[in-house]
Amino acid sequence: MSYYRNAIWFMKGLQEYTRSGYEAAAKRFVASDLDVDLSRRSFIITGANSGIGKATALEIAKRGGTVHLVCRNKDRADEARTHIVEQSKNENVHVHIVDISSPKALWEFASSFTQRHSVDVLINNAGCMVNQRELTEDGLEKNFATNTLGTFILSTALFPELKKSQDPRVITVSSGGMLVQKLNVDDLQFEKGTFDGTMAYAQNKRQQVIMTELWAQQQKEIHFSSMHPGWADTPAVQSSMPDFHDRMKNRLRTEAQGADTVVWLAVSDAAVKHPSGLFFQDRTPVATHLPLALTRSSTSEENELMKTLEQLRERFKPHLSSGL
Repeated sequence: MSYYRNAIWFMKGLQEYTRSGYEAAAKRFVASDLDVDLSRRSFIITGANSGIGKATALEIAKRGGTVHLVCRNKDRADEARTHIVEQSKNENVHVHIVDISSPKALWEFASSFTQRHSVDVLINNAGCMVNQRELTEDGLEKNFATNTLGTFILSTALFPELKKSQDPRVITVSSGGMLVQKLNVDDLQFEKGTFDGTMAYAQNKRQQVIMTELWAQQQKEIHFSSMHPGWADTPAVQSSMPDFHDRMKNRLRTEAQGADTVVWLAVSDAAVKHPSGLFFQDRTPVATHLPLALTRSSTSEENELMKTLEQLRERFKPHLSSGL
């Protein structure tokens, strides 16, 4: 079954996820969807110092939005801010140094941020693909800690503040790679069998899509979406998947093309006309399962995922004066 899934997915990718796939899809885009004034709106973007996150931040800053770059590396974040301000002529770009793989750091950031700032849109873009099983200082598998638990903790910690907005949104940058994975709640931190970083990443991305669907059911005041940026030529792809990058580099999307649907979901009126909780590709809701791939999970499995994440969130929640 895994061979079938991978083969079907790769054929789909060659047709849809490449630069030519984007160019074909873009013919039906409505240009005016992004003709918006964001001067009264505030955006948090994780992993915003390079790649899709940085491209997204630039497009939002160009439209007047207040942008909060949540990054791990201060030097790279400051460099990204300088570039975004220069290109957008918008000084309302702020840097916050946070390790998304650290639950405590995320709780502390959310508490501090909400005491000083408002937020209308959260864009969960930060991610990692570690190809050897590695544990964080909290004893969590690094991919899971960053991609799944980090996304879960930051999002849920900010729900109360987001609900104060007139148009709150949460966008999670997932991946079409999740199509080859069925949710596996029995081994969330990849302790069994041979570790495969690519498959761990794909499993995390499947988890993100399920979280988005369930949040949409539970948090009606907020509009949720997840998306696949396509195969884009980013520093993360170059470092995490060098062989894939070498083979495909002439067919990969630009960072701006990869970011297009993120920006559209974050700022356009058209995006929120779709039901909350959907998975998007090139501004269009798409299926979350390949035909005959047997990747659908049960309600009990999905509830077990959320229960485990809630338990981990509470386990690492510090005693904060803000009440988070």
